[in-house]
Amino acid sequence: MKAPLSVVVCLLCPALVFAAETSVTMNLASSQGVGSAVGTVRIVETPYGLAFYPDLKGLPPGLHGFHVHEKPACTPADKEGVAVAALAAGGHLDPQGTQRHGEPWGDGHLGDLPALYVAADGTASTPVLAPRLKLSDVRNRSLMMHAGGDNHSD
Repeated sequence: MKAPLSVVVCLLCPALVFAAETSVTMNLASSQGVGSAVGTVRIVETPYGLAFYPDLKGLPPGLHGFHVHEKPACTPADKEGVAVAALAAGGHLDPQGTQRHGEPWGDGHLGDLPALYVAADGTASTPVLAPRLKLSDVRNRSLMMHAGGDNHSD
């Protein structure tokens, strides 16, 4: 993929979160807005937490930060006079107000997920587990894969 990738985002469908699983479409996002779809992530509630099964393509290879963000908006927003991709999604889901970035099994943000691995061919299919999350926690939120690795700050 030649175009720069800012972030990949999606809106979680609020009507489906009461089932044991749901599937959401992931779209590219830039400072100009939400772009084309790059695949789906199936989210399954298990006895061990939420399992996220990505089926994504056309992405830059490597590890990418992966998070549930607090608001169900993937549009750009203004920060210091500059449009920032998907900034309307707000910060990582943090209902306990910890204000700490961390691991998905730790005591930081509830929305901190394990890093998402994208293979050399631009596909992501390796599932990740978020042991502290339930489907009800991700209702009316945004799911975001960042362009780079998890910097534990956005």
